[in-house]
Amino acid sequence: MTIRRILKSKSALAGLTIITLDLILAIFAPLIATHPYDEMDFMYVLAKPGEGGHIFGTDDYGRDIFSRLVYGSRVSLMVGVIAVGIGASIGTVFGIISGYFGGFLDSLIMRFMDALLSFPYVLLAIAMMAVLGPGLFNAMIAIGVVMVPSFARVVRSAVLNVKNEDFVVASKVLGASDLRVIFHHILPNIVPSLIIYSSLNFAGAVISEATLSFLGLGIQPPTPSWGSMLSEAKDFLQVAPHMAVFPGLAILLTCLGFNLLGDGLRDVLDPRLRT
Repeated sequence: MTIRRILKSKSALAGLTIITLDLILAIFAPLIATHPYDEMDFMYVLAKPGEGGHIFGTDDYGRDIFSRLVYGSRVSLMVGVIAVGIGASIGTVFGIISGYFGGFLDSLIMRFMDALLSFPYVLLAIAMMAVLGPGLFNAMIAIGVVMVPSFARVVRSAVLNVKNEDFVVASKVLGASDLRVIFHHILPNIVPSLIIYSSLNFAGAVISEATLSFLGLGIQPPTPSWGSMLSEAKDFLQVAPHMAVFPGLAILLTCLGFNLLGDGLRDVLDPRLRT
């Protein structure tokens, strides 16, 4: 029934379509790409879209932009999945502990999360990358860690709403342990909120990875990334604007897809919004 409601939601269906196309590009990149992503064609440097068999043109090294976009989708989706997974996993643990047990532990955890939230999102990721060093793996860790405070606060709020419900109180009265209450009653009831918030944070992870790669802190050449492609394009905006247009559109559409899916899931899974 839930899947049927999702498919009936225009927002969720549109977002799911865009994300599915991204997944197809990422999984079948070797079959879809028209050229090797690192192959240089010096006969067609800064070629316009369509010239020399290059669908989206070439960059300043004669590399096919379409092929680099296709392979770049792998990086963006991988960062989105792993970074959001890290942020959601750690944030859920802190949020449940804070919301369920309360008291001094709640104050301690939330003040620490507030301290992390006081830093600008991207600035904190850049600071972590300065410590960890550049690279895709470190970028995923940095982006995941900076997502922890927001996940923790969302989960804590959901736990506070659930833990005083009658079925939770009854379970405690019957002698259920805290772990049983958390895993059998609290966690299943906050999963919808967690799914919705995770889907919305995928877009943030994609933008963060693009930002770090744009600054040279993300994935390193010659492996393509949409952010690094934008960084390379900034010096050729007047003579070859297509170098920036296509990576920018890829980021825009991917983030739009995740946001549409998140909005659709919220309409379907949040009982307060059902009509």
